[in-house]
Amino acid sequence: MGQDITELLQRAGAGDRPALDALLPLIYAELRKLARAQRPDAQATINTTALVHEAYLKLVDQSRLSWPDRRHFFAYAAKAMRNILVDNARRRAALKHGGGQQRDDDALDRVGVVDAGGADLLLVDQALDRLAAISDRLRDVVEMHVFGGLEFKEIAECLEVTERTVFRDWRKARALLETLLVTA
Repeated sequence: MGQDITELLQRAGAGDRPALDALLPLIYAELRKLARAQRPDAQATINTTALVHEAYLKLVDQSRLSWPDRRHFFAYAAKAMRNILVDNARRRAALKHGGGQQRDDDALDRVGVVDAGGADLLLVDQALDRLAAISDRLRDVVEMHVFGGLEFKEIAECLEVTERTVFRDWRKARALLETLLVTA
């Protein structure tokens, strides 16, 4: 299965539209799993199916991208889902009393179970943007692990570093995010 997905991803990256169309049935369950992990509460304003479909449309728009394997694809899909959720949360916040957000010092502790429609997600997103200013790789490790559900070994393969490096990056990123969330 993994080999079939990798082959379809490579063909789709080369512009093969039928390969891209054949990809969705194979990856749909994985995309739903990612989407459920990113919006764990039933009160979110965007449901799992809508999130998967919006992410897939973003991926189709990016069909000229090269995905060397399924891990890279799912890391990209996780990033697309995060962006969709953040955009959705921003729209919601803009409608509520001018969109003012309150600081939440405990957001990092709940980073894996963020309220997909609320202030926590916006605070974590802002902190990740600030983390990227320090190190893109640290941000990528957090995105792949928290939003993409990838294990450290898979992240190491995507980033072409050792698993130990990913573990150190994870610890450093958590410490920096904790500081960034407190100063948000």
